[in-house]
Amino acid sequence: MNSDRIKGNWKELKGKAQRKWGDITDDDLDKIEGSRKELVGKIQQQYGKSKEEAEREVDEFEKDH
Repeated sequence: MNSDRIKGNWKELKGKAQRKWGDITDDDLDKIEGSRKELVGKIQQQYGKSKEEAEREVDEFEKDH
C-alpha cells in the first residue's frame, strides 16, 4: 500500500495503528491524518527509535494493511 492509499483509508487504518503503536494517542493519530512522514516521526518520538527503525515498522504496517 502506498502512502496515498494510507491517507485515503486513514479512518479505517487509524484503529489498527492505535493497536500497533498504543503509546501514540488518538489525538496524535488525528493530527497525523495518514501522513507517513508524521507517523514515522511520532514513532521515533514515542518509542525512541531511529528513523530507519520507525520507517521499517511503517513499511511493515503498509504491507499488512
